[in-house]
Amino acid sequence: MTDALHIDKTVLAPAMELLPSRMNSDRARVALLAICGQESDFHHRWQVIDRARPHVRGPARGLWQFERGGGVLDVLTHRASRDLAREVCAERGVAPNSEAVHLALETDDVLAACFARLLLWTDPQPLPPLGAVSSAFALYLRAWRPGAYDRGSQNQRAELRRKWDVYYAQALEAVTGRADFSGVTTQFDSSARRA
Repeated sequence: MTDALHIDKTVLAPAMELLPSRMNSDRARVALLAICGQESDFHHRWQVIDRARPHVRGPARGLWQFERGGGVLDVLTHRASRDLAREVCAERGVAPNSEAVHLALETDDVLAACFARLLLWTDPQPLPPLGAVSSAFALYLRAWRPGAYDRGSQNQRAELRRKWDVYYAQALEAVTGRADFSGVTTQFDSSARRA
């Protein structure tokens, strides 16, 4: 079983049960898995600053690498996600505040997946169609605001994009059973708002 498929079955599936059914779609799961790969390589639950010194931890936590004052706070306070975030926190036994959630993300993958889905829910644009790699990458950049990309050189940005393409293909294969997305449009389908 691939890492992406494992996360889909053991983390995303139970997380989606805690959220409204309209939030569970193949588009959402592919985006979430690609982001999980990009952010944590499907297994880091804290931000790795230097691979030569893996014990040194950055500020982000969980498989989707949320920072306390960034994604965690965004999900807890955004009008589109705050009520659902409180419900998820109650279900997972976590106080609905940024400190408690941030601490819990390192050990509660289901909570991390719910917060990741809720962060995508706050984006006003529709989720990209399956196979729309560039549009999915744009969604990731908007929602996660990765510092490595924002502050990166042109070469570093290109490397992050190459990495994205690999994780996106793994995510697509885990969800649909196919990794070939050639010939698929890279435009948003405006009829599927937040699908």
